[in-house]
Amino acid sequence: MSIEKARDWLRQFGAEDRIQEFDTSSATVELAAQAVGCEPARIAKTLSFRTGDGVILIVAAGDAKIDNPRYKARFGCKAKMLAFEEVEPEIGHAVGGVCPFGIHDGVTVFLDESLHRFETVFPACGSANSAIELTIPELEKFSGYKAWVDVCKGWRE
Repeated sequence: MSIEKARDWLRQFGAEDRIQEFDTSSATVELAAQAVGCEPARIAKTLSFRTGDGVILIVAAGDAKIDNPRYKARFGCKAKMLAFEEVEPEIGHAVGGVCPFGIHDGVTVFLDESLHRFETVFPACGSANSAIELTIPELEKFSGYKAWVDVCKGWRE
């Protein structure tokens, strides 16, 4: 089960008991915000893409959208999200629960600047009804991210 992979990953940081599981779906930004009781922008959504170097994840604020010119300038290719059926085999988590915890080896994690506005954010934890509240330094540490990027739009306005 995907949530167990996330839980096992978070155990090394002593954070596995902080995972929240809900009776309702948290598979979209809006549903997750309702489940945790926060504004949608504080949901740290994890988007999966294929680049020339392999599969990457970009963790961004819930109100941010990929800015294609910025993405291409940063990664050298057009933004191509993984197809629904590719996500779980490539990442290790199914759509609705994709997170940067307990993912397959070789998947590179990037954090988007849109998250820096918040003291804490809520990424999923491997299932369509889970989340964890993390500070930005905790997200950096727990995600094993490679770099901060600025590839989103819609959140500055």
